[in-house]
Amino acid sequence: MIRLTVNADDFGLCRGVNYGILDSHLYGIVTSTTLMMNMPGTEHAIGLAKTHPTLRVGIHLVLTGGYPVSQNVPSLVDEKGAFLRLSAVTNSKGELPWKLEEVEREWHAQINKFLASGLYPTHLDSHHHVHTWPQLLPVIQRLSSYYDLPVRTNGLFTLPKIKPFTDICLLDFYGDSIQPNYFERLPQYVADETTVEVMCHPAYVDSILLQNSSYHVQRVKELEILINSEIPNGVVLI
Repeated sequence: MIRLTVNADDFGLCRGVNYGILDSHLYGIVTSTTLMMNMPGTEHAIGLAKTHPTLRVGIHLVLTGGYPVSQNVPSLVDEKGAFLRLSAVTNSKGELPWKLEEVEREWHAQINKFLASGLYPTHLDSHHHVHTWPQLLPVIQRLSSYYDLPVRTNGLFTLPKIKPFTDICLLDFYGDSIQPNYFERLPQYVADETTVEVMCHPAYVDSILLQNSSYHVQRVKELEILINSEIPNGVVLI
């Protein structure tokens, strides 16, 4: 039996995302989500999570969107105080502009803000998968150990000395090429007795999503598939 978690990223980004994720859970196959603690829809998402406790909620650690939760993290931000954009970081020729002590302090602040909400996280992952970058491995190792939380794998590979959230994480339910029968085909390329996470990004499009993400209309397609998909024999949702 394949044990499947369908995790919706970006909970808290905006109301359109929040409602898309909630509907994908209530009427579809989404079983968990990960919450961004620094976005316009964060408080709205917390309220939805509290009124719908069957939706498991983890933390979507952020370094490349919005503004920091903590103060005095100059290596993480631009001249306006916003997090450096992903393109600015990846164009730094292998030398990360971030200071690791500031990354760790900011991520502690995001996790503690989540805990202060009264929710308890199921696991950790990150916006743009930055927690899988080798340079940040010591930080995510310490956070996972300190809070005793599992962490999303780096695709088919677990991160060293970190408890994994699932055996593998599939990242290909994304973009214009997604097929409606994606989940029906899972047993064809996932081994039996595997625990697998499928990352997804369902949403309804609103103005905040349009302003903050280049991946917007495609999220509606994801939403439709997630609501209408059937889980095949040999696969169980967890």
